Amino acid sequence: MTINTSRRGFLQGSAAAGVLLVIGARPDGALAAGDAAAQLNPFVKIGADGRVVAVIKHFEKGQGPATGLSTLIAEEIGVRMDQIDYEFAPSNPELYANLAFGQFQGTGGSTAMANSFMQYRQAGAAARAVIIDAAATEWGVDAGSLEIVDGEVTGAGNAAPLGDFVAAAAELTAPEEPVLKTPDQWRLIGNPDVRRLDSAIKGDGTAMFAMDVFLPNQMIAMLARPPQMGGLVTGFDDSDAETIPGFIRAATLPNNAAVAVYAENTWAAMQARDLLTVEWDLSNAEDRDSAQIKDEIMAALDAEEEFNVLKNDPAPIDQAATVIEETFYFPLLAHAPMEPLNCTIEANDDGGITLHDGAQFPTGPHMALAQIFELPMDKVRINTMLAGGSFGRRATPTADYQVEAGLAFAITDRTRPVKLVWSREDDIKGGYYRPAFGHRVRVGLSEDGEIVAWDHCIAGQSIMKGTAFEAFAVHDGVDHSSVEGVADTPYTIPGFHVGLTDTRKATSTLWWRAVGHTHTAYAMEVMMDKAARAAGRDPVEFRLAHLGDSLDGQRKAAVLRLAAEQGNWGNAPAGHTQGIAVHKSFGSFVAEVVEISGDAEAGVRIEKVTCAVDCGIAVNPDVIKAQIEGGVGYGLGHAMRDEITLTGGVVDQYNFPDYEPLRIGDIGAIETHIIPSAEAPTGIGEPGTPPAAPALANAIANAGRTAVTLPMINDGVLFA
Repeated sequence: MTINTSRRGFLQGSAAAGVLLVIGARPDGALAAGDAAAQLNPFVKIGADGRVVAVIKHFEKGQGPATGLSTLIAEEIGVRMDQIDYEFAPSNPELYANLAFGQFQGTGGSTAMANSFMQYRQAGAAARAVIIDAAATEWGVDAGSLEIVDGEVTGAGNAAPLGDFVAAAAELTAPEEPVLKTPDQWRLIGNPDVRRLDSAIKGDGTAMFAMDVFLPNQMIAMLARPPQMGGLVTGFDDSDAETIPGFIRAATLPNNAAVAVYAENTWAAMQARDLLTVEWDLSNAEDRDSAQIKDEIMAALDAEEEFNVLKNDPAPIDQAATVIEETFYFPLLAHAPMEPLNCTIEANDDGGITLHDGAQFPTGPHMALAQIFELPMDKVRINTMLAGGSFGRRATPTADYQVEAGLAFAITDRTRPVKLVWSREDDIKGGYYRPAFGHRVRVGLSEDGEIVAWDHCIAGQSIMKGTAFEAFAVHDGVDHSSVEGVADTPYTIPGFHVGLTDTRKATSTLWWRAVGHTHTAYAMEVMMDKAARAAGRDPVEFRLAHLGDSLDGQRKAAVLRLAAEQGNWGNAPAGHTQGIAVHKSFGSFVAEVVEISGDAEAGVRIEKVTCAVDCGIAVNPDVIKAQIEGGVGYGLGHAMRDEITLTGGVVDQYNFPDYEPLRIGDIGAIETHIIPSAEAPTGIGEPGTPPAAPALANAIANAGRTAVTLPMINDGVLFA
């Protein structure tokens, strides 16, 4: 593989000076012993020069695990952050399984820190133990008198770089239960001055993303896909494409799902593809309009006999003194990561193949490629690269774009690597989408303004049903990704009824940043505000009154209070209006206060967003703040303007001009406050997104307009 070595500075030192100490842990989190048979799942490498390399099993798409997991290892060993590098683990689910997913290697669900916190600390502590033991033996002192500080073993009147003891340490057996440092000994965990390890290389352009892979003699492949989901190729004419310099050939994929165009470069592939004439069989393709899809979802909300009931507490809602009701609609949404989908596949000298990819779920494409090429798993290698965003798109149950690359490579003579490239238009018009959903919510209040009943019906397109994840996420007919955030709300709500019904999928559905919480938080929090207004009570006080004494209730209340305090709740400047929302997702609690100026008719401007987060132990506060800021922006931008619509089954949007992301000028400021916690770390990549849109909606409602159909511009809300 030809890669400019200057682009790989973050990998240097992993095998320097010959000897290498590798410390690992089994998938269950227990540390491996030192003999070769038990050295599973290596997380720590130390070269003889003392340079530490953290082997990262969760890929980096911007959310920070490369820094977070490296921080844990650096902390436990006793090195500074400038003394540690990282590299991505190879694809091997037996050794690098995501503990939250079972025997499956992958990154998602904001699980990286939550499932690896103890694993990586143990690995670092085990490395520290054998190095200290080796130094103690050489110096003839008690190991208890030694410590490692800034990469130097010191104590008992001695001091030397830890690299001096790597060779001897490699001969020792790592303890199965190493002694971990206590919080009072932490210098890096929780330190707000620790910065990301990948910032410099991303800033100066030396970072290697999957799109940066250029192999000798590679071909670029781009696909002509059907205009409607479910279409199949019946024939094509490439005579016009042959006029494009650099065009090589065109061929139908074996599954008839697309025509592959091969060229010497991306521009030639794009031009040649545009000149293809493709005949499609659209007899089984999607042909509905967005209005029809919405009507089906709205009709499903009225067909109560078809609902799977999750909660059915006695709900005398019709006997309530006041009943408030809203029906919400949430459209299809695209992921639109900044780096379009791509991957490169090549043949190896040993008869195997290598996939170079920003691989979010390596296990899926690993298994798929082994089947396509009829190879044993150990003959398929995946080189995980940095990815320029994902938001869930790079982790499909079907390994869609990796399978495309495999098929495109399989029908060549395999002497030239094939790099598959999607354009952003390809992905927005023919990718995977956050499914459309409808919610009908009725809330009954007593005469003194207390909730006495809550009837919540949800209808939409299941993500998990019919996929390899169905057994994991679907129980008793209910896809729990459709109802998370409602069925498991920390609010104490009497007379609570929740029902779900599935509707026909219009597209390929997929998890999207925060998955079901993206619509359930909106419905819950907008209704909590509406109920508070109907009861004549302050929205913060009203929410606090419905949070019990459970740990979840206490943590949710704490972030709510902190956001209100730091956001100067109730004291907005003249001409400004505030809204608040709070939500638990992926184990974390986030509250947000959105302060706006203007109104729905004149144009709304978001002046400030104040956030409070409790994600357990804050390993990297700087990363946490960045993820909250990104989550807020992602949630607000899509709620303000974005939707995917269909006309006759064809997606109308094509790129950022008509699927507009949040602009930096759309928000005046974002301020994040982290609650100190001793609880185990939980997710942070997604929890900032769910409360953002309802907090904005509540601010707009307080200015006179309730937005229940998203995007908000479809509900008559203008933005300045």
